[in-house]
Amino acid sequence: MSYEFYKILHFVGIALLFLAFGALAGHGLNGGTRETNKARGLIVGTHGLALALILVAGFGMLAKLAGQSGGSFLPGWVHPKLLIWLLLGAALMPLQRRPALARPLWLLLPLLAAAAAYIAIFHAR
Repeated sequence: MSYEFYKILHFVGIALLFLAFGALAGHGLNGGTRETNKARGLIVGTHGLALALILVAGFGMLAKLAGQSGGSFLPGWVHPKLLIWLLLGAALMPLQRRPALARPLWLLLPLLAAAAAYIAIFHAR
């Protein structure tokens, strides 16, 4: 598969991830709890699928980059991106268990996405 295909898949995963975060955060901001969330299964499934797409597509793009440059498969700039991916994966729990955290996470999670985008765009400079 082409680099562009992996890139589109990566972006679809990111869109699904923030769709799930928005649904959980919106529910929490409106006073909902884990027990009252009727769409919880759909949201958690969307979150899991999104993380899988992001990871698979990200490593697919890395393989294409390494094949083109003949360089290391896991360059140093990938490590902070993996840390951000882990943080975004873990962020589902506080959103579900403590709806009061929805407001701060509403602001923090896009900052993590911005940091990941910055690393991806400027890693070679």
